[in-house]
Amino acid sequence: MENKAIKIWYDSEGDYLEVMFENKPGYFRETDNDLVMEKVDAAGHVLGFSIQQVSDIKQKPLEATLVQAS
Repeated sequence: MENKAIKIWYDSEGDYLEVMFENKPGYFRETDNDLVMEKVDAAGHVLGFSIQQVSDIKQKPLEATLVQAS
């Protein structure tokens, strides 16, 4: 199994959490949860995700489906 580093960034002023699995160009798209966006590359491979309004989350655990390209 290959080891991979992830990047986690929290912006307390914007109340925004970002987790990146790979540092590659991509874009954010919606998920099935309004608070969660996934970052994907041009082929649709998941590069990471972001969560908005982190301090307002009352539902535990927070769930969202990330759609990986096949």
